[in-house]
Amino acid sequence: MKKPLRKAVLPVAGLGTRFLPATKAMAKEMLPVVDKPLIQYAIEEARAAGIEQFCMVTGRGKTALVEHFDIAFELEATLRQRNRVEAMEALKGTQVEPGSMVTVRQQVPLGLGHAIWCARAFIGDDPFAILLPDDLVLSQTPCLKQLADAYQETGGNVVAVVEVPREHTNRYGILKTGADDGRLVEVQGLVEKPAPADAPSNLSIIGRYVLMPEVIGHLAKMERGAGNEVQLTDGMAKLIGSQPFHGLRYEGTRFDCGDKAGFLEAQIAFALARPDLADAVRAFLKKY
Repeated sequence: MKKPLRKAVLPVAGLGTRFLPATKAMAKEMLPVVDKPLIQYAIEEARAAGIEQFCMVTGRGKTALVEHFDIAFELEATLRQRNRVEAMEALKGTQVEPGSMVTVRQQVPLGLGHAIWCARAFIGDDPFAILLPDDLVLSQTPCLKQLADAYQETGGNVVAVVEVPREHTNRYGILKTGADDGRLVEVQGLVEKPAPADAPSNLSIIGRYVLMPEVIGHLAKMERGAGNEVQLTDGMAKLIGSQPFHGLRYEGTRFDCGDKAGFLEAQIAFALARPDLADAVRAFLKKY
């Protein structure tokens, strides 16, 4: 019997060096797209998929991420006093159930696989989702909800996938594919950042995963992969054959907010999707 998907891990220990100096004293996951930080988009997407418990894998200087989801008594009291109803409403997405959010520290930057292993006590024996806040997806149905539905369907590991230009395969985890119905594709193998000539396909994993807890046992071996890091892709590859494993071609557009151009494009796309901003944004874009 399938266990319900209720837990999500958010690896947020990175230094954000590509956004210096903005990230010198601020976590990159606090960078706003329009008026919400990246971390809030990730938490809201997780909630829409039925997630109830969150674990942020943090590093030094990341306390603002936790503060963002705490109650700001003075701010809320001032807004109430001034009858700022709209501003109070804007804060609702930052409220989490008491005890539903925990953090663990990744003291040394040993890769994404190591970050997930740091959350092992939180994960326990349950299936869990992973959201990388750098990947922002604009879609009709939240991307993780699409994955959660696919997990219900398949009862196993599911990763969000998208086709990338073959010359870019050396930037991503790439699938070796089996049966493919155009939406769900069977995963027969996974390769981290293969050279274009060696890539088994051009289907790349983006930062959304639903994984079974057995992956932790493989990550615990601390085997180094690409970049001399503990790669999540290598741990996931060990699950193939013993558990169902599928890639999901999700509906939506993914923006790489770890990249300056991708981050700026996300600002425009998300602003244009907002009825309160779309006309003003279209008007000023015409000037350029």
